[in-house]
Amino acid sequence: GLYDFTAAADAFVREHRVIEGLLTVFVRHTSCSLVIQENADPDVQRDLNAFFQRLVPPADHPSMSWLRHTTEGPDDMPAHIKSALTQTSIGIPVMDGRLALGTWQGIYLFEHREAPHRREIVMHLGA
Repeated sequence: GLYDFTAAADAFVREHRVIEGLLTVFVRHTSCSLVIQENADPDVQRDLNAFFQRLVPPADHPSMSWLRHTTEGPDDMPAHIKSALTQTSIGIPVMDGRLALGTWQGIYLFEHREAPHRREIVMHLGA
């Protein structure tokens, strides 16, 4: 699923009192990713999840029989592929002390595994 952490990123920027700069957000894992996506209509997140499920089905799906890395479960290698198709790092401008996101944009951790995992996100603010 997609987990919105825009408020945490915004709080990080406010805490450091930077007026102009660049927030770099990085996720320290290879089976999830980061995306900036619409934050108003939950159907957007549902459709995005459905698209990636169709694009890269689980390893036990017949179309994925070519996979070799299957020892960590049917969702693991597909999660690595989904992560490679998206990104693990995002840069967001900071202007006037705020994230320069559009009205309907949010920052999301895009979890590609089925089972819950503890994820670590690193934020760095360059002024």
